[in-house]
Amino acid sequence: MINICYLGAFLGGVLSFLSPCVLPVVPSYLSFITGISFEDFKTGDRKLIRKLTAINSLGFILGFSTVFISLGIFSSFMGRFLATYYDLIRIVGGIIIIFFGLYVMGVLKINFLSMERRVHFKSKPRGAVGSFVVGLSFAGGWTPCIGPILASILLVASTSGSAFYGFKLLLVYSAGLAVPFFITAITINTFLSRYTGIQKYMKLILILSGMLLIGFGIMFLTDSVTSLIGYIPGSFELHPDKRFCK
Repeated sequence: MINICYLGAFLGGVLSFLSPCVLPVVPSYLSFITGISFEDFKTGDRKLIRKLTAINSLGFILGFSTVFISLGIFSSFMGRFLATYYDLIRIVGGIIIIFFGLYVMGVLKINFLSMERRVHFKSKPRGAVGSFVVGLSFAGGWTPCIGPILASILLVASTSGSAFYGFKLLLVYSAGLAVPFFITAITINTFLSRYTGIQKYMKLILILSGMLLIGFGIMFLTDSVTSLIGYIPGSFELHPDKRFCK
């Protein structure tokens, strides 16, 4: 069975992609990293455009995944030193995650989370390497909608005390963000024609994102993953000392 934390991390990545902070700017990012205009996307050489889009998108994905995975390893590494305070971290972390969920749903307004910190390039370094650099910038920006979801997953990673687990958890999160991004990239014409229809579901996406975070926060706060095992045998793997899930 699928580990609940991995499933949550993957869904968190998908919801990060669908958030109003990311989805609307995907065409602009694709145009920037490929050097292809919106008009050329529609009328240019389809085969060449798809090749350029795929190569540069993979470079971009590798860039943001490198940052996210590094954060996961660092969080887990720090958690090893804070293992003595596990219960305190779990309780405080659970409260923070619930607040993040309420923020994403629009119930709370937290100004510092709404500050965008991306580095803006006037011109992109060329090729896949340039796209990798832009991916690093994108991840380092800690955008408003990605921030709360990513921070919540990093809190989960920090309780494991295992750098390898932090690596795996953030790899899964990155995959959740990367898969829909890549699919959108190679089907950009379809995306551009359907985006208006997708916009009407943005509020629902924010509510689902917030509910995911609140659910994780409650489980984190109450340490209830252990209790769930009794109802779904074999579904989850836990630390030997029952620390959240691994």
